[in-house]
Amino acid sequence: MLNLVSILIGFVTLALGLVAFIPLLGWMNWLVIPIGIVGAAVGALSSSNAGRNLNIVLIIIFALRLMLGGGII
Repeated sequence: MLNLVSILIGFVTLALGLVAFIPLLGWMNWLVIPIGIVGAAVGALSSSNAGRNLNIVLIIIFALRLMLGGGII
């Protein structure tokens, strides 16, 4: 059950993160990354790894986007 919740949190993170890829909305990554961290924590509590792995990959992708944009853009 926790794995399903983690995957749902991952899909919400993905949807918000795709909006953050629009120019001048890079500041949204500051909101998306903590949501992904919560999803990874919930996924770590489950017996399966799929939700946790999804959220970890999303955290890495959006952190790289944040670094490339200088933390703001």
